[in-house]
Amino acid sequence: MHGFIMTEDSELLDVICDGPFFPTKTSGDPAVTIPKTRKEFNDADRKSIEKNFRAKKILVCGIGPDEYNRISAFQSAKEIWEALQTAHEGTTRVKQSKIDMLTTEYELFRMKDDESIQDMHTRFTSIINELYSLRKIIPRNKLVRKILSVLPSSWESKVNAITEEKDL
Repeated sequence: MHGFIMTEDSELLDVICDGPFFPTKTSGDPAVTIPKTRKEFNDADRKSIEKNFRAKKILVCGIGPDEYNRISAFQSAKEIWEALQTAHEGTTRVKQSKIDMLTTEYELFRMKDDESIQDMHTRFTSIINELYSLRKIIPRNKLVRKILSVLPSSWESKVNAITEEKDL
């Protein structure tokens, strides 16, 4: 979703993360900031307001009917984004718990006796992709070393050849 929004308009992500723009004006003595009426909007105000509606449209068009029911009452793209994040990633505590669980799964990862290389790699990639989606990035060289360390002894000669290369 993040990439799609960026390709549409990078400023939309600002609206989603920071919240919508509300045109204001300064009035009175002492000066007080108050919201502008619709008649007082200039072209820049209208374009800024429009960004929230464009961001909302992109978010709503990118979800299914079940999720639409969850977010239909929200007025701003920021509120929608936060609700979707909580639904998919969980709260910060839940997210950290998922990261901890997946990190443990990664650390304890082993190739099963009856497992093919492809199946093992698919299982490994699934763990890494889930960590990545939770913004927990493991450097590529560590991933390669992990894979090499979990291969059975029948792969020892291949592991040694790969390890002896200058750049894993």
